[in-house]
Amino acid sequence: MDTAVLTGGPAMELLSEGLGAPHLRADFDGHSGTIAQARDAADAFLTTLAGTEPPAGERSHDDVLLVVSELVTNAVRHAPGPLTLCLAFAEGRVQVTVRDSDPAPPKPRQADLNSGGGGFGWSIVERIADRLSVHPLPDGKEVHAFLPW
Repeated sequence: MDTAVLTGGPAMELLSEGLGAPHLRADFDGHSGTIAQARDAADAFLTTLAGTEPPAGERSHDDVLLVVSELVTNAVRHAPGPLTLCLAFAEGRVQVTVRDSDPAPPKPRQADLNSGGGGFGWSIVERIADRLSVHPLPDGKEVHAFLPW
């Protein structure tokens, strides 16, 4: 198995061979810097993936990064504590999974254009992802988004 451990932040492992490969799993504490670290981890994964599986669309890379950013931001804002980001590639799709500590499913809310309070993320994810699902867990939930690569 070909494994690269990404350094400079939380525990991350990038696997390029094996079951469900290539895939990435990264655990975060949910504190300051988590969103940027998650985006950097996803970018490293996608760059590695593009070396063997070039994206079909010119926006594929950016779309995946946007979904990662939005899902991780939602987890940091609404589910305090640790979270896990997983990325996997199979059958022309990138699966983005974020596991957090809040069992409540994400829900759209009115976008706040004046105070910067957000409200855009979940609707963006709904528009970009081909398939989207939320799985409740005893200690939180997993959100799965599938995007064309």
